[in-house]
Amino acid sequence: MEKSCLAERLGRYLHLVESERRALLELEEVERSVPRGTVLRAEQSPTRELYVVRKGWLYSSMLLADGNRQILTLHLPGELAGETSLAWNHAPFTITAATDATVRIIDKSALRSLFERHPRLAMLVHALTQAERVMLADRLASVGRTSARARVAALLVDALRRLRASGEPIEEGIPLPLTQEEIGDATGLTAVHVNRMIRQLAEGGLISRSNGRVRILDEERLAAIANHIDRYGTIDTGWLPTALS
Repeated sequence: MEKSCLAERLGRYLHLVESERRALLELEEVERSVPRGTVLRAEQSPTRELYVVRKGWLYSSMLLADGNRQILTLHLPGELAGETSLAWNHAPFTITAATDATVRIIDKSALRSLFERHPRLAMLVHALTQAERVMLADRLASVGRTSARARVAALLVDALRRLRASGEPIEEGIPLPLTQEEIGDATGLTAVHVNRMIRQLAEGGLISRSNGRVRILDEERLAAIANHIDRYGTIDTGWLPTALS
């Protein structure tokens, strides 16, 4: 049977019974391939869709009054994007394909039936949403109160640990498909400054770069520079009920 991307992710934190896996797969009936640079939905546009990233990377961003862009969150394989549409019927952020990507589309209204039939899935999604809120606060602190080198280090460590948690192969390093301008928009730096910081990290023996991938040579030291807190794999699900069936 074809696997649900969302079930694979949720199943890392909680043992899902077969009925829950089937229900999640039913949500993901529509699949779409999107080329790099595609805007899946624009800021302030009406929306009732959420996206599960099957392949590739997406990012959420917002346009500031001075015309600058702030990239808020990266969405990596297996992750959910656009869940802010649960709170509003318009998009607070723009979602863009950072690479060629494949997404599965979930209609907002379909979640009501899922959560009615499987309430502990609703609880788990809520818990993960709260965790992502804390991780966004971590990024806010990084961009607002750390050095340029620490900001770039934090982005790399965060991507490494998220990819590892999702089961993506990282033995040969992690992909870094973002342009230096996009990394700058995510860290509050210029592209020139990003280039300088990446070079410093490489010269310091913390990372190496080859064929579009970055190998983390000293994860512990890089995480210390980034002031990075590893919040993956520590989600508390002990309070959740057992499955009904």
